[in-house]
Amino acid sequence: MKICFWGDIASALNGNTSGGGELQLALLAKALVKGGHEVVILDSDTSTDFITTDGIKVIKIKGWNSGLPFIRAFTHRLPKLYNSLKKQQADVYYCRIRDFRHLLAFWAARKVKAKFILGIASDLDVSNFSKRIKYFYLVNRLSLWVMFNGLLTEIIYPLLLRKADLVLVQHSGQRNILLQKSIKSQVFSNIFEQIEIQLKQDQVPDHFVYVGSLDKRKGIVDFYEMVKKSPAYKYKVIGSPRDKTALRIYQKLKKFRNVSLLGKLTQPETLHHIASSKALISTSPMEGFPNVFVEAWACGIPVLSLYVDPGGIIKREKLGFAADGDIDRMIKAMNRLGNQNGLEKRAKTYVKEFHTLTENKIAEISSLFYEVKENSVNV
Repeated sequence: MKICFWGDIASALNGNTSGGGELQLALLAKALVKGGHEVVILDSDTSTDFITTDGIKVIKIKGWNSGLPFIRAFTHRLPKLYNSLKKQQADVYYCRIRDFRHLLAFWAARKVKAKFILGIASDLDVSNFSKRIKYFYLVNRLSLWVMFNGLLTEIIYPLLLRKADLVLVQHSGQRNILLQKSIKSQVFSNIFEQIEIQLKQDQVPDHFVYVGSLDKRKGIVDFYEMVKKSPAYKYKVIGSPRDKTALRIYQKLKKFRNVSLLGKLTQPETLHHIASSKALISTSPMEGFPNVFVEAWACGIPVLSLYVDPGGIIKREKLGFAADGDIDRMIKAMNRLGNQNGLEKRAKTYVKEFHTLTENKIAEISSLFYEVKENSVNV
């Protein structure tokens, strides 16, 4: 079976991930290839065609940067993307990360009588417009392209949710939101590729770790407030500022003796710091299913989340603490970390069962895509 993706995925395949969504696309591509399928990725940013060591074919979209800025979106980019997608004659087209251009993959799929799968990458993908205003549009720099993309996506994405042969969600909460809109979907857990972390046996955790994109959208303001309220605790911050708000706060954090700013690190380096911490801290007000949560649990480390509890996993599986937006409750939870009641074993077991890319997981993914290819129903 031939499966086609498109997007800025080549860098993630080479270990330089630009975001969680791109990482999940890369891991899914690897899983499908390991399951014996042909996977082709159309990438606009790669400089040349290549085949990864796993056997994934990456094809540069020729002429992507030709033409005049902005106008070329219509004269070059959209036509070339559609023609490139159609040319692949794939059996299944898979899209993830909110974007109106997925309509071209949908059209290509229908043109070549293939199937179209749409993957949800954030709760915002299924939430109402007012939440996207609050948690996305008002906290991002609104360039001409962002506004144009956003407007078309607001119109087109609901159509894709209803017309896709299969919608894959990250957790039951997203599925329930779509059910309220009479849209069927299937939970497809984030994939985790196990990495061995070597720690000193006598190493005692003395810090909390904060990982990810440092910007207003991801809750950097709340993290700063939490640091000010908890001077007795040490923090390691992994990531680089991505907007003016984060840059301003980053400079302020440099003055705190209990905060270590480590910048952007590789995934193995990040996992080492997570594994040697007391807990992972999250202050993001809106997510899907953060990869870093899975990474923490794979290390046997609890997640303390100010807002996000994907599908109620943290509370149900007892994998940390969800503070429901209350910073004071969050700090109290940090005080109570002494007795974990078997959390390390519980967290690692959960990740192995639902997220780790095992042979069984590969077979499960392969079976899912085969089922979509052979059937003409939504689920």
